[in-house]
Amino acid sequence: MTLPPAGASTWTAARREAYANDQDAAVSLIAVTGRSNRSKADKDPGQWLPPSPSAHCRYATEWTATKLRWNLNADPAEINTLQTLAADCPGTFVDYEPAA
Repeated sequence: MTLPPAGASTWTAARREAYANDQDAAVSLIAVTGRSNRSKADKDPGQWLPPSPSAHCRYATEWTATKLRWNLNADPAEINTLQTLAADCPGTFVDYEPAA
């Protein structure tokens, strides 16, 4: 069983389903290879980043947008990694719309 995302432990089944099937934000569902998906599993950016460094800024931005969209928590290691990545991504902005 996969653990719920940080902060989602009190969500209703309907909210969890909406999160799992979120197609209202372009960055919510990104197609990747099966190998990449297995490598990432349920790891956050503090534990896993895309193999290509050129994808790190986009990944961090989209991860952050999803966290903000769904009002999810981040642990200290995750925050530290995201701040480090943000410092390496000048001119990058996080754009999101809160989930309904």
